[in-house]
Amino acid sequence: MTVQTFIYFNYGWIALAIVVFLILLKVSAPYGRHLRNNWGPAIHATTGWIIMELVSPLVFAFFFLQGQQTGYINWVFFSLWILHYFNRSIIYPLRASGKYKQIPLVICVFAILFNSVNGYLNGYYLGVFKTYDSAWLKDMRFIAGLSLFFIGFAMNNYSDEILLRLRKKSAGYSIPHGGLYRWISCPNYLGEILEWCGWAIATWSLPGLAFAAWTFANLFPRALSHHKWYKTRFKDYPANRKAIIPFLI
Repeated sequence: MTVQTFIYFNYGWIALAIVVFLILLKVSAPYGRHLRNNWGPAIHATTGWIIMELVSPLVFAFFFLQGQQTGYINWVFFSLWILHYFNRSIIYPLRASGKYKQIPLVICVFAILFNSVNGYLNGYYLGVFKTYDSAWLKDMRFIAGLSLFFIGFAMNNYSDEILLRLRKKSAGYSIPHGGLYRWISCPNYLGEILEWCGWAIATWSLPGLAFAAWTFANLFPRALSHHKWYKTRFKDYPANRKAIIPFLI
């Protein structure tokens, strides 16, 4: 693929993220607490989650390793991607395993497509098109982006840990408390959005921006849906708690 074609592909992918964002503001993706029975065949949620999330690091690694542009800073980015997805594709789904939970097969297919494209764009860019020299370590974009990545990573995992502990105490859904749940309903989603915004800044790349846009397009509307669901289900839900941005939204 030529550089120009690659750039156009990224712009098209970002444009599609905007379309999906507008759709998801109207329609909640049918899995988890928003599961509906009119979306066709379903599979076990843990199996589906592992398959669809494992695609991303595999595709990313495959295309990264095709290239020659693999300086040691490129390997830092490689390690960050694998770190995130090892947690998301193996550790998290096994810990969150629900015996009877299902996920529509069509959602898994969409997620596999999403993860394949994002894994390809970022892996190919970092492996083939871009090499970072040692001066990048002192660049404020790298420092700020890496800091934001780890802040988001910690926020995401700490918030997930609160939810996992809550599930062990109750067979059904409960109101989460602690950490950023004091102010928002979905700090885990906010953390992941910040994480990939940090990635986009640290890599200073169009594929990084595209992935951050897709993360926002998927998780921001879902946070709004979760918040609405909580308020409908629990009459004592904290009135001052926002959906995803403290004190604002």
